[in-house]
Amino acid sequence: MKKESGTRYTRQERDALRSALAARQQVIKEQKLPVIVMVDGWSAAGKGSAISSTIRLMDPRFFKVYNMDKITEDEWRRPFLYRYAVKMPGQGQVAFFDGSYLDEAVKDYLSGLTNRKEFERTLKSIRDYERSMTDNGYLIIKIFLNVDKKTQKKRLKALQESKNTAWRVVDEDLWQNENYETFATAYQEARTATETSDCPWHVVEVGNEKDMEGDLLSIITHAIDGRLAEIGEKGRDRRPVKNPFALTKIKPLAKVKLEGKAVPEAEYRKELEQLQKKLSKLHYKLYRKKIPMVIAYEGWDAAGKGGNIKRVASALDCRGYEVFPIASPTPEEKSRHFLWRFWNRLPKTGHIAIFDRTWYGRVMVERLEGYCSENDWQRAYNEINEFERDLTDAGTILVKFWVQIDKDTQLQRFTERQNTPEKQWKITDEDWRNREKWDLYETAIDEMLQKTNTEFAPWTILESNDKYYARIKALKVIIGAIEEKLKEKTKE
Repeated sequence: MKKESGTRYTRQERDALRSALAARQQVIKEQKLPVIVMVDGWSAAGKGSAISSTIRLMDPRFFKVYNMDKITEDEWRRPFLYRYAVKMPGQGQVAFFDGSYLDEAVKDYLSGLTNRKEFERTLKSIRDYERSMTDNGYLIIKIFLNVDKKTQKKRLKALQESKNTAWRVVDEDLWQNENYETFATAYQEARTATETSDCPWHVVEVGNEKDMEGDLLSIITHAIDGRLAEIGEKGRDRRPVKNPFALTKIKPLAKVKLEGKAVPEAEYRKELEQLQKKLSKLHYKLYRKKIPMVIAYEGWDAAGKGGNIKRVASALDCRGYEVFPIASPTPEEKSRHFLWRFWNRLPKTGHIAIFDRTWYGRVMVERLEGYCSENDWQRAYNEINEFERDLTDAGTILVKFWVQIDKDTQLQRFTERQNTPEKQWKITDEDWRNREKWDLYETAIDEMLQKTNTEFAPWTILESNDKYYARIKALKVIIGAIEEKLKEKTKE
């Protein structure tokens, strides 16, 4: 049974839909289908009540409800999509959002917090994010509760007149009603800009609450049925979309010159101290200016990432940075979009996050070891570029290092580790297995560098046959990136 929005539902029909939705939970769990239901709309439209009615018969162990109305101070200090991305459900789970990024984007724009260009950019980021989510197996159901100006005003007044609900009406709600036509135009534009065949907006007219409940139950149940049928017929392995980003050419690894890049130890010690002192001062400026920074390290095993990170971190205030060593994903991480565990680790404004291995594992180890499909890793280039664009659009300084050594240097360092008791923990059988695939990895890495070397997030190659040279170069690049950002801030 499916009805159009605004039609009448009998009690028996609503009960049947509610029971059907509860039954779908088990199928969702069995099929490992992650589902996001976003219920957005006007203030006082009844979003919370509608969700409460919808979930009445569902098993609370397998869904969560998030109230997105209020933004915490911590969320203000992260990229726009952060507060939604970190709440994405795992496979077989359902997440209900009371409010969504559409309402947040519209209010930011109409309040003057963002300008026209930023508003349009945010809507594009939302559309790209949803495409990435659905391409990676998520079902996103978006519902907008629509109410006319007169009815909204009447509902707000009723809430204000009750001691139990007066607290729910804030100045922002009254402002919205006073500027109803302006909001209606912006909501329509935002829905149109984020409307796709995979993620359509379902507009439900608010009137009789029982019929509204029936509409929500019908929309959600039929959307789930449609996706389950698709999974049953052919699975879901989307092909990559065209990468729209401007890319800058970068040398293949085989052409990176490693010889003649040595720094004498005395010179290294002196320059290291000077650069660390400079970085330390700049870190405090980042904190004062509330600028976040992400430093991403990728490179060959034994290339010197750890030592490089140590020299950077030792120059920073321990209260303002964190180093994340990225290993194989946990079961919880595997059950979500591959970028989820990195969204969770993004720094607050004024803080620095250093990643020892990154989201690029998708197009290297996961690609070569068969942990994802070819379409998965081919799509990931564009998804990573979009993720990095969201970071830089939010004001994040993003520095990406590939730490390069040659095959002979790696063998020398592996052998030294294996023959030195206090270093043996650094060498594993997996390191030796990966070494046997050097040529395959080099091909994958070259493709990765070429397809993700964007203007806003370029790669820097650290020639690391000489570790001293690589450490000095890394510090100089980081310092340069910070100074450039501070200059931009001064011009604003």
